Amino acid sequence: MMRVIIDTNVLINCIGARTKHHLIWQSFLSGSIILCVSVDILFEYEELVTIKYPSHIGSGIIDVLADPEYVRRIIVYYYWNAVVADYDDNKFYDASVAANAEYLVTNDTHFNEAKKISFPKVNVISADDFLVVLRSL
Repeated sequence: MMRVIIDTNVLINCIGARTKHHLIWQSFLSGSIILCVSVDILFEYEELVTIKYPSHIGSGIIDVLADPEYVRRIIVYYYWNAVVADYDDNKFYDASVAANAEYLVTNDTHFNEAKKISFPKVNVISADDFLVVLRSL
């Protein structure tokens, strides 16, 4: 099963049923992909989901994102500091390494420099490109 890290910018924009990237959310819920998260990532998800969605919807989303049936929790033991443009984004890179994730899905250009790092190699992919991957499964 494919392990992925999903940046918050993609997660927030794939939840709604009418969004272009909803297949990502559906793949997560159906178990087609394994969403890997660290505690720091969960905290960021919670912060932004509660801003974006009404509380009754947001709390349901957070419950799903914290449910071990749907996600694999990752413990990050080493901090690579690979994302220089925005230090806060390192949590996604570091979790990708710790999870041995096939993809880090993001639309954030702060990861452009991290894409060039050969070790540890993290396959940073846009949400659009990840849709192509999902459709080929």
